[in-house]
Amino acid sequence: METRSVYESWLNEPTLDEATRAELLTISLDAPEIEERFYRELEFGTAGLRGIIGAGTNRMNVYVVRRATQGLANFLLSCENAKERGVCIAYDSRLFSPEFAKETACVLAANGIKTFLFSTLHSVPQLSFAVRHLNCMAGVVITASHNPSKYNGYKVYWAYGGQAAPEQASAIFDEIQRVPMFSPGVADYDAAIASGAITLVGAEEDEAYYAATEGLLLEPDLVRRRGGDLPIVYTPLHGSGAVPVRELLSRVGLTNVTTVPEQAEPDGRFPTVTAPNPEDPNAFRLAIALAEEKGARVCLATDPDADRLGVAVKTKANEWVTLTGNQIGCILLQHILSSLSRQKRLPKNGVVIKSIVSTRLADAICAAYGVALENVMTGFRFIGEKVDEYQTSGEKTFLFGFEESFGFLAGGLARDKDAVCAAMLAAEACIVYAERGMTLSDALDETYATYGFYSESVKSYTLEGKEGMEKIAGAMASLRENPPKAFASTKVVIAEDYLARRCERSDGTVCEIALPKSDTLRWLLSDESWIVIRPSGTEPKLKLYIGARAKTKEQLDSTLTALMQDVDGLLTGYLK
Repeated sequence: METRSVYESWLNEPTLDEATRAELLTISLDAPEIEERFYRELEFGTAGLRGIIGAGTNRMNVYVVRRATQGLANFLLSCENAKERGVCIAYDSRLFSPEFAKETACVLAANGIKTFLFSTLHSVPQLSFAVRHLNCMAGVVITASHNPSKYNGYKVYWAYGGQAAPEQASAIFDEIQRVPMFSPGVADYDAAIASGAITLVGAEEDEAYYAATEGLLLEPDLVRRRGGDLPIVYTPLHGSGAVPVRELLSRVGLTNVTTVPEQAEPDGRFPTVTAPNPEDPNAFRLAIALAEEKGARVCLATDPDADRLGVAVKTKANEWVTLTGNQIGCILLQHILSSLSRQKRLPKNGVVIKSIVSTRLADAICAAYGVALENVMTGFRFIGEKVDEYQTSGEKTFLFGFEESFGFLAGGLARDKDAVCAAMLAAEACIVYAERGMTLSDALDETYATYGFYSESVKSYTLEGKEGMEKIAGAMASLRENPPKAFASTKVVIAEDYLARRCERSDGTVCEIALPKSDTLRWLLSDESWIVIRPSGTEPKLKLYIGARAKTKEQLDSTLTALMQDVDGLLTGYLK
């Protein structure tokens, strides 16, 4: 059906609410806008749905949410005991998150599926934990993570507490495709609450999560003794981290924490930032100003659904620096492994898991402690699956997992990124290093002095809309048709295509890649540098990752700059 016809079918739908009809009427003469809103349906992938809020098939709205939920319900009803085990639903502070969560609950209830709905906004790690705690078959979080305020999304979790696997996501998507847009039944919310079809949850699940997470502290006595001495500034960036982060830090004895007042309350408009992203140094502007006032040397930030943690630290030169996800990951990794080793609690079968686009400094740290390190594809779901596999089999003891995009997980209580727990461990690391007269900046310098200088650069190319998606696909096709033999005059020694699962060495030998299929290309260079290019799975972006190792920081910076200039020029040409 042509986009104009789909638009007209929405406009003439008798059950359409009047606000949506009015919104559609405002674009009746805007053919490009109609095309953009209706040329496709939002894709349902392993991260569920994510899109701009508004009317249309290519937008996030109650009708798209209801249809997705009906597809999920149809799939659940084909799974043994799913109806009785039910679904847990959480939502963050984004615009329409509470409304979309309530619609999700009411569609599930209309299908006779037991439904647990958090009564207030909650974080991704709390939902992940609750799915297992409540023995649910699935979970849903209404969130678009750290995207700008015009976005929202719908993430599906499975019984193990992690995101739905590709096979499940594909089956759910097939079910969604069979559901007419305006057909899902919706239970009356108040009646469903009264009958027990929808159960509001919160306090009991929170308590279980806090108690379990407290148990991951490595130096609890030190933290309780010195926790009031170290000033920390925290910002939830208007999101769901405000309650759990502050509550957990307080419980373990970190009592000298000041929250940025302008960013403390939930607000889906995110008025103080361009995007509520702790990866962006600009997100720390208010936190750093407050830290100067309070005499703090560390700032912590979480995104709206509190699955990502950002850290800013003050150096000995009294300059503020925002740490990269790789740097935070390695500081936490070094803290965990060194503490366990010092306490003689480091398990012989310990394992650390990271994504293939994350720093190789982690490999060196793990090797020094005799701990196995495994690489998985980009996307925290792959880490969550490994955690579940090893906790189920007992083959290995999961210690820590991370990815460069500011996602960290210790202990495996959740099966997704957990910025609440990571904030606790980062604060604990501050205290442990402070006992040695060091800051986290000093700790990073010590790590480089021990293992060598490693650094990484990431660049995203944002191309929204249909034309943008076509350009991204074209760039990936061009890279495959004309594979580079060198970057910045440095020879490629291994070229990996994860879509073809093919690895080719410079001597011509070819082998199969064991990791799952993914639209990802990786090149390993003769000087130990590496490059990865992949489309984002959740945003309209092409992502470039570059990593290098060198004996000096100057050499490292030179290598990274040369590689970035070369690859950026190549990609810019392909994306024109």
